[in-house]
Amino acid sequence: MTRSIFYLSLLNLMVLFPMMSHAEPEADTEVMEAKMAMKTLGGELMKALKQAMAEGGPTAAIKVCNIEAPAIAKAVSEQHGWKVGRTSLKVRNPNNAPDEWETQVLQTFEQRKAQGEEVASLEHIETTDSSVRFMKAIPTKGVCLTCHGSEIQPELSAELKRLYPDDKATGFKLGDIRGAFTLVKTN
Repeated sequence: MTRSIFYLSLLNLMVLFPMMSHAEPEADTEVMEAKMAMKTLGGELMKALKQAMAEGGPTAAIKVCNIEAPAIAKAVSEQHGWKVGRTSLKVRNPNNAPDEWETQVLQTFEQRKAQGEEVASLEHIETTDSSVRFMKAIPTKGVCLTCHGSEIQPELSAELKRLYPDDKATGFKLGDIRGAFTLVKTN
């Protein structure tokens, strides 16, 4: 009798959760790879920003974003085999402007946030014959508001204008979508 309960349970599971296709485990692996690369990028950037803040305050931290961030992204890309970066609907650095696909995903993130989803949970993956693309939203936290909020110190604001004359990455509020990590791996 125990064996028949086991088989009945197994049958019920198979009906409720059909076997995954071959592509799904691969997609899961790719998501894990992308998240590892993203975590490495975020960790390296945060480490450099914290050190700059401790040594020279927010003005020094801006220089990390301006000078060190591209090199960090390049090193992480080479390490993980994914092209990694950050983008936003409101970019500070025009080199980080979203492409059409990234813009659509960011707009979808905004819609999902408006429907009540937590910003930290927003992510999207898309696989084509030529590539895998992954994005994960970056929530605006309190520390982000120092350089990306509505009330930026005059000295800091002047440095931002000097380094980023076309800066659009201000006016954020706590909990906004600051942008997203964006990753691409070609097949």
